[in-house]
Amino acid sequence: MIKITDLSHSFVLGKKNHQTSIPILQNISFEVERGKIVTIVGKSGSGKSTLLNLISGFIHPTAGQIWIDGEETTAFNEIQFADFRLEHMGFIFQTFQLISSMTAFENVELPLTLKGIKETERRERVLQLLDKVGLADFRDYYPGELSGGQQQRVSIARAMVLHPPLILADEPTGSLDSETEADLLQLIKKLNRQEGITFLIITHDESVAKIGHQTITIHDGHLLQRSYI
Repeated sequence: MIKITDLSHSFVLGKKNHQTSIPILQNISFEVERGKIVTIVGKSGSGKSTLLNLISGFIHPTAGQIWIDGEETTAFNEIQFADFRLEHMGFIFQTFQLISSMTAFENVELPLTLKGIKETERRERVLQLLDKVGLADFRDYYPGELSGGQQQRVSIARAMVLHPPLILADEPTGSLDSETEADLLQLIKKLNRQEGITFLIITHDESVAKIGHQTITIHDGHLLQRSYI
């Protein structure tokens, strides 16, 4: 599903004649099998969020290659990657990033609307997903009327609504209490098992890391180790 080869990235600071290059990631290589949950762990500043941004195409690497679903995405321009993201990726964020003026139904429906899916199909698909994440009775609630765990379930449904083969999650339980976190992790495992979706999860939480079929540890920009269950 994902193949990363000799991936490096540096941020350049300063003006043209007085620039300083700060290495963030150095010679990272690993593969993610289709249908697996892979967790990426590391301390704050280790480079794990930069890695996620490189994989999702929001920043371009200094060196190396990224292959996703058989395509070399490092060769894409911004427009090509935007189209690729729409077809191949869903996103879950720590802060949910739901639109406060839209109901749970409307938040999940939005990607379908942007893609031009007909209303009848949109409604059917959204209702199925809200039921799948346990929120069928909350479809008309606004984000401010939902708990943190419920909001994150809405964001998971939104991430899945276009049937992407890959979901990228950045600290998806970081804003949740331990009981809600446990429920959400069970949901991710269930969706992975039932839908065959590949999950790539950035986390510093040991309990989140444990759900991965594979855990990749990043330390000071280097891939420190890979472990499997």
